[in-house]
Amino acid sequence: MSKVAVVFWSGTGNTETMASAVAEGAKGAGAEVSLLNCSDFSADMMDNYDAIGFGCSAMGSEVLEESEFEPMFSACISKLNGKKIGLFGSYGWGDGEWMRNWEADCISAGAALVSNYVICQETPDSDAENQCKELGAKLAE
Repeated sequence: MSKVAVVFWSGTGNTETMASAVAEGAKGAGAEVSLLNCSDFSADMMDNYDAIGFGCSAMGSEVLEESEFEPMFSACISKLNGKKIGLFGSYGWGDGEWMRNWEADCISAGAALVSNYVICQETPDSDAENQCKELGAKLAE
């Protein structure tokens, strides 16, 4: 059984809803899942998991949340090489630039992205939730 962490930051609850769907998909595929707020996760925990889903909404000028999520994620970058990773998040404006930049950073660090990222504008609809469940299932493989 694979161990999957779903680590997220959510300001309005939209990305938290997505994180729950990612966790549900991973559990449904047979993984042991830990659903964690980014404040409860650190780079030291990376080796405890076979795969990690990271979720963060876009902030400011399309960047990762800067006070909690971005520092935690930056500390994890050195441990991404070869690690199975999935990315997801919601946004209120813009065109998804924060996610494209985040994905590029993960690829540069050698992460093994399990699928395309999942983004949605504002509250995730049923299509976005299903995409998150599929992402979770891919993390569990």
